Amino acid sequence: MSETEAAAARAREGQELILLAGESARDAQIYLGTVREVASGAAAETAIPVLLLATSQLLLAGSRLGAIQDIVLRERFEPDPGPEPDLDPLHASLANLFEGLDDYADVIDPVTDASLTRGSLSNDIVEIVSALDHGLQHFDEGRFVEALWWWQFSYLSTWGDRAASSLRVLQSVLAHLRLDVDEDTIADAEFDALHP
Repeated sequence: MSETEAAAARAREGQELILLAGESARDAQIYLGTVREVASGAAAETAIPVLLLATSQLLLAGSRLGAIQDIVLRERFEPDPGPEPDLDPLHASLANLFEGLDDYADVIDPVTDASLTRGSLSNDIVEIVSALDHGLQHFDEGRFVEALWWWQFSYLSTWGDRAASSLRVLQSVLAHLRLDVDEDTIADAEFDALHP
């Protein structure tokens, strides 16, 4: 490969990374917006299915990051993106919203340590929000490689696992809400369906 061809290949790779950074930023912004809207309590009756959908879509974005070759920083250290936002009010709102549903049984690591531990849906979501927001700070400053590196690293080390756990909890809660109905309610619904 000539130097010209190598330079063209590097330029294409750079453009592909910029496009992936843009897609990842959009996915992160959508998730963050959804979480903040749900935490506001504006639509508490649809919070679980909305978060289930948002988390599923976010995991698809994370899977793209996990499937590509490792992003390598140009510098040895990640640039400081600035102060971390205060997520305590968001956590408190989510914990309030999930009261009675927040705590769940979790597995430490399904591959290396199948011991049970306690998880928290509100903690999981706040941890995901923190990681995504950190990458967005890099992205907003035009540090696209740093943003991708952070999202990929944090997907593999923390937020991917927390999103997968919270997805399972959200799906389980939704299943219980939809399927755990007493027999009288089912009988009434069947009667109404057969006798319009």
